[in-house]
Amino acid sequence: MFRTVKDFIEDYKQESQGTQKLLDLLTDESLGQSIGEGRRTLGFLAWHLVHDDAGMLVKIGLNFKAPAANAEQPQSAAVIADTYRETAASILEAASQWSDEKLLESHNLFGQVWENGDTLQKFIKHEVHHRGQLTILMRQAGLPVAGVYGPSKEEWEQMGMTAPK
Repeated sequence: MFRTVKDFIEDYKQESQGTQKLLDLLTDESLGQSIGEGRRTLGFLAWHLVHDDAGMLVKIGLNFKAPAANAEQPQSAAVIADTYRETAASILEAASQWSDEKLLESHNLFGQVWENGDTLQKFIKHEVHHRGQLTILMRQAGLPVAGVYGPSKEEWEQMGMTAPK
């Protein structure tokens, strides 16, 4: 749970940069990649990280600029990546307007009462969860994957090293 807005901003800056690195590697052709028939596609998951989805942050009163949940998913990977960049910046700007006391306010989300500081942490974990799904689908689509918490296989190779097994 975040106790200070500064801590959320620092954490989200880092996590959103990791997500941005992945989104910047997507191609238009890769957006249709899924793990199987009737499953979420790479494009769906990427767009899910961009739109406001009337989800956690909206419900706790964080006012930021993002496409509506019912906005049609772009068929351009560059548009998705650019829109994520704008949305993440807007979230950071909106959060910077909050006081630390605002983090202690509670709201009912998904049938549970969460303090805003807890919701912000869950929001980041939600993004990290989907980022993991993105990397699997990116591999299946034959795309390189950017390292977030350490080098990816491709990044090890660029350094002239063998990735640990």
